[in-house]
Amino acid sequence: MSPKKSYSLETELVFTKSGDQYNASVAPLYQSATFKQDSLSQMGEYDYTRSGNPTRTHLQNHLAKIMKAQSAFAVSSGMGCLDVITRLLKPGDEVIAGDDLYGGTHRLLTYLNKKGDLIAHHYDTTNTELIKSKITDKIKMIFLESPTNPLIKVVDVKSITEHAHKVNPDIVVVFDNTMMSPILMTPLELGVDIQYESATKYLNGHHDIMAGVIATRSTKLAEQLYYIINSTGCGLSPFDSWLLSRGLRTLAIRVERQQENCVRIAKFLHQIGFKVRYPGLKSHPQYELHSSMCRGYGAVLSFETGNIKLSEKIVESTDIFGIAVSFGCVNSLISMPCKMSHASIDKKTREEREFPEDLIRLCIGIENVDDLIDDLTKALLKSGAVKINDRDELYNAVGLQPKL
Repeated sequence: MSPKKSYSLETELVFTKSGDQYNASVAPLYQSATFKQDSLSQMGEYDYTRSGNPTRTHLQNHLAKIMKAQSAFAVSSGMGCLDVITRLLKPGDEVIAGDDLYGGTHRLLTYLNKKGDLIAHHYDTTNTELIKSKITDKIKMIFLESPTNPLIKVVDVKSITEHAHKVNPDIVVVFDNTMMSPILMTPLELGVDIQYESATKYLNGHHDIMAGVIATRSTKLAEQLYYIINSTGCGLSPFDSWLLSRGLRTLAIRVERQQENCVRIAKFLHQIGFKVRYPGLKSHPQYELHSSMCRGYGAVLSFETGNIKLSEKIVESTDIFGIAVSFGCVNSLISMPCKMSHASIDKKTREEREFPEDLIRLCIGIENVDDLIDDLTKALLKSGAVKINDRDELYNAVGLQPKL
């Protein structure tokens, strides 16, 4: 028997087999909470949707394939993933986490730390030697993100993971891959033990469901994760599983367009003179490191104006860009993290971590990029962020074709 053919990731995203008895081209939705059994002695594969559902199983098998994992689990949100993962720890276990984390991640770790459920140490994870020096046999888990959100800092995932496993083979390195998605990065191939993502973002891509995905190559961890998910009942519902399966099919083409647009916009803002944080710009201090780990740069950037009030005016002057938290959707979003997604991090902590209060985050969608640049241009001119008379003059100054 010949081995199963392996296809490119773009093909694997679209090509799935559901095993449906009617050979449906789209895997069916099993919107059922319970499943009847043949007898007390002959129990079927499914009995109760909290424990398992054919629609969720189909999704999880598909996710495992595209994430290069042995096992994948779909739960109710990205934060639900982190809640499940932290339940692997014992009271008093010590963990290392970054100092530039998604606000919800910081909030949960801080809450668990104050309760005494764990001891969290926050460091700059982009300082590889510092992190290595902090890893001891007391550390049970390490939480990494790259690029970080929203400062877009890059972490040497492979070096930190290899060192951590040398110090303590039982340490669990956890990586949040929401920013890159499986189309641009495969963290499990860099040695991390658990990869998770908010599937609300790129994996689904339309901001019409909440979902999270956890993946691992470890049989032991997979068994522990499933036990927690089944016990707490946070597995993704059948309908949301079906919607997430649908969203996955267009992941590659969406991310390609979003990234293409983001590169153009990053260069536009950089040419104007803003401090732009985006790993796709060669001016990014960790451009080479990011390129060595990833197949692209993503579609999220942040930039500084130097003035909080000015940033507020820019954010409130856009039309196409919606003022909203989150990212990864087909439509473009704009926000000020210190007032929105990262407001749960207190001001003192933000200052200690050199978090710019004027920072604007752009999450780029699939719209026409010229329309997006024009929308930003109008906002920059209206707010007074650039001292040029009109948008045609601004376009000419940065070498762009004026929009008719």
